[in-house]
Amino acid sequence: MRRMGEFDLIRRVFFRTTPAAPGVLLGNGDDAALLAPAPGRALAVSSDMLVAGRHFLPDVAPQALGHKALAVNLSDLAAMGARPLAFTLALALPRVDEAWLRALAEGMLTLADAHGCALVGGDTTAGPLTLALTVFGEVEPPRALRRDAARVGDDVWVSGVLGRARLGLALLCGELALSGPAAETARTQLLRPLPRLALGQALAGLAHAAADVSDGLLADLGHILAASGVAAELDVDALLREAAAPEVRALPPATALSYALAGGDDYELVFTAPAARRDAVQAAAVRAATPVARIGRIVAGAPAQHPLADGAGRVRLLDAHGRPYPLPDGVRLAGFDHFATIAA
Repeated sequence: MRRMGEFDLIRRVFFRTTPAAPGVLLGNGDDAALLAPAPGRALAVSSDMLVAGRHFLPDVAPQALGHKALAVNLSDLAAMGARPLAFTLALALPRVDEAWLRALAEGMLTLADAHGCALVGGDTTAGPLTLALTVFGEVEPPRALRRDAARVGDDVWVSGVLGRARLGLALLCGELALSGPAAETARTQLLRPLPRLALGQALAGLAHAAADVSDGLLADLGHILAASGVAAELDVDALLREAAAPEVRALPPATALSYALAGGDDYELVFTAPAARRDAVQAAAVRAATPVARIGRIVAGAPAQHPLADGAGRVRLLDAHGRPYPLPDGVRLAGFDHFATIAA
């Protein structure tokens, strides 16, 4: 009997013969997949790479890693207001462990099935543990949420809670000690984020601009501001009260502010919408079963010198009375640095 090769195993674990998903004319098994968005819709395409030691701890459970690898890509589609269609997976492995690989596939494909997102191709090679995914979605172009569409007078909103994933990382790295349900919730937020696809689609055509909170609220809102050539004023008191996770608010002030404003890995949506549409935004959030909080407003700012410029400096932090917010000593407001190692 012929021994199953390592990459035969990978293909058998990941690639399944299933009925074609809507929008997928040809899935895995050929030189390329064929995708066809619905009439009047455009493809939304995004890629993310996760590297051991930079984006995740090397000893993370494989099922959680599979889930998160796809979730962070689906979060990009959520930020565009797009519906998922399909994705590809490129995988580098230092060695092939069948049990580990099957758990990775289970975490990834369970999330894919939940959102009707078909795996339609990919590649494998030997090397340091790396997962690179490209995800495809569809959206009506006039309704797409774009970073460059924020307008002066818009409200600034954020979904869910902020800082919980950064707390989860602190617990895993031994920076803080916390036990009980709050600790478990924080670790789950870090390892198994839920992409806000329902909210993104509910906001399409209603909100102006959006981004997912992957590198931290200030950094990702800054991308919107730079692309749109505007600035923002954030009510930090409102943000802490309505958007920061309760267990984050309970931390020392400098730590709480650092986690809520710059923690990263939350995969919530930060978005702008006309002030006149507040009731509609709340209604969309209810339909999507996702809480949202209004935390600031868009104001005039100088045009960006480059659309990819760092826009975090365009954010003014104010208190509830509109005065500059007094930051406590020790606050760290830099977003996630992709060239900084998180684990040896």
